[in-house]
Amino acid sequence: MSQRRPAHRLRGLVALSALLLGASVLTACDNGPDIAGGGSAQETAGLSSGSESSNGASSGDDTTDGPNADVDVNVERNATDVPVDTELTVTAKDGTLQAVSVSGSGDVGTLDGELAGDGSGWKAGDLLEPGTTYTVRSSLEDPDGETVTRRQKFTTQALSLDEQTYPSVAPLPGETVGVGMPVIVTFDLPVTDKAAFEKRMHVTSSPQQIGSWRWISDTEAHYRPKTYWQAGTTVDVDVDVNGVDAGDGVYGQESRDVSFEVGDANIYEVNMKTDQMKVTSNGQLLRTIPITTGEQPKFTTRSGVKVIIEKFESKDMNSETVGITGADAYNIAGVKWAMRLTYSGEFIHAAPWSVASQGHANVSHGCTGMSTEDADWLYHMTKRGDVVDYTGTDRSIEPGNGYDDWNVSWRDYKAGSAL
Repeated sequence: MSQRRPAHRLRGLVALSALLLGASVLTACDNGPDIAGGGSAQETAGLSSGSESSNGASSGDDTTDGPNADVDVNVERNATDVPVDTELTVTAKDGTLQAVSVSGSGDVGTLDGELAGDGSGWKAGDLLEPGTTYTVRSSLEDPDGETVTRRQKFTTQALSLDEQTYPSVAPLPGETVGVGMPVIVTFDLPVTDKAAFEKRMHVTSSPQQIGSWRWISDTEAHYRPKTYWQAGTTVDVDVDVNGVDAGDGVYGQESRDVSFEVGDANIYEVNMKTDQMKVTSNGQLLRTIPITTGEQPKFTTRSGVKVIIEKFESKDMNSETVGITGADAYNIAGVKWAMRLTYSGEFIHAAPWSVASQGHANVSHGCTGMSTEDADWLYHMTKRGDVVDYTGTDRSIEPGNGYDDWNVSWRDYKAGSAL
């Protein structure tokens, strides 16, 4: 929440870094072990019908300029330890509300809200911030046409960082991604009341496409459309969880709103029987690339739909990071045009040392190798979220080993929603 943001932002960024890199310590060109799990406003003058401040309010808790009207606030006057998930309301009693303003102490600022058209009430548009004193100012007209003003205060519960969960969101704001990119929200503390959170997590797209959330764990939720995103789609993600009760004494720390674009529909088909990769963009075949993958029993490349996770112009690959030692060990510095496919260490990259085998034999430790020229060309047209569909081996990609969302049927994906 806002007053905790500077301290907790660091923790949120750490969570986001982990999200983007996956198990980035696994940098070797290897399939690794099987993965079984988932991966301020001051008090100012002037009332308005929305959320501006009171004009001429006295220093006391209550000012009455007319005798025949009052308001009912759903929080008691001078209350303390008010839960942050309170939905603040103000209701007119024997009068018509003209304006309501709610201001928070410190740098919290104004609480937005909406006044009913008939002046019968006002409802906050957001939940509350922790450890904050709020001042509610109301102006209403009584049946005799006289103006009545009301003012009261209350204070919300204080929350530590261990009682607030921060959401990190991928893709990043303004990022252009591939058609296979899921929306990924990662929380730095567990969410046990997933339904309460999911009700406040919204994805809208233009053009509109059917989609669903799926909880991977207590700290991670993914969203994908029924089929790949349409090229050129604009997507807005609204994670409106600030103040929402996550369960077990934890509340949402901050809301996030992220918009991103979907670029060209790049889909690469890898046939590990013929050792060829067909590169298509927006349905057009651009190039067929000779490749080599892994087929040794312990280094077999996984079949299934994989999605580009991250890209490196140059990447050091050390087999010890994925547990390969002894006669099979290697340590190659500066591997060019590397693009991660799995958290366990599968990449697409330039492999000039295996050109003679490319298109003919599978000799890698699980990565997809190609000539430096082809890898350079592919790297520069590829975005995070582009799809790489592998066929030809009897080893399937494990749940949570990368962005594996497209290996789950639509029926099962929807079943992973908390709603």
